[in-house]
Amino acid sequence: MVSPGGQQILSYTGDVSTPEACTQIAERAMDAFGGLTILVNNAGILGELGRIEDVAWEDWAQVIAVNVFGPALLCRAVIPQMRHQGYGKIINVSGGGATKPLAGMSAYAASKAALVRLTENLALELSGAGVDVNAIAPGALNTRLLDEMLAAGPARLGDEFYEGALRQRETGGNSLEYAAALSVFLASAASDGISGRLISAVWDDWASLAGRRTELAAGDVYTLRRIVPADRGLSW
Repeated sequence: MVSPGGQQILSYTGDVSTPEACTQIAERAMDAFGGLTILVNNAGILGELGRIEDVAWEDWAQVIAVNVFGPALLCRAVIPQMRHQGYGKIINVSGGGATKPLAGMSAYAASKAALVRLTENLALELSGAGVDVNAIAPGALNTRLLDEMLAAGPARLGDEFYEGALRQRETGGNSLEYAAALSVFLASAASDGISGRLISAVWDDWASLAGRRTELAAGDVYTLRRIVPADRGLSW
């Protein structure tokens, strides 16, 4: 398929929770385009919602398999090529579950936090290789995941979270264009040298980060870190 903009588009169906499918996806892309410069890990599921003791273990584990194993497997498949060519961009789509607990969504929240830490680890391992690895928080989007949350109902999500999901549906949620624009920035040469960060498409001034590479590299801004008493003005 060729898009209106002239780009060649190929599609391939595969289960990203399996090593075989991830290897085939990467190989087909590299064979078709003669290499691979950008990987966006966007596949994700919520799974069955509810308290951890009420959710079938197989369903809970499948969320981890898709949301964590999938990105890890695809990264493993493409990183050798990116190392060889000395350049690459990996973008992992995380979300609010990475930075705060979500009642009734333990597998999803745990998977998104794990994805951010995986991002930081890979960025460290690829330091000096010309390959940047970042995670994005796209915002509260009105997608099939919101439909699944609403279908679960307040009994599984809790009244407060469910009411928030209802408000999101009514107001339209955040714009998909924000997340798309941030992804384009992180996939472009404008973001070269920015790596190992979790960046919000909605709340962070990411368009200005091209001029702040040195500051970012020297600190822990846009990363997941433990809060200690001194961080909150406490002496114990």
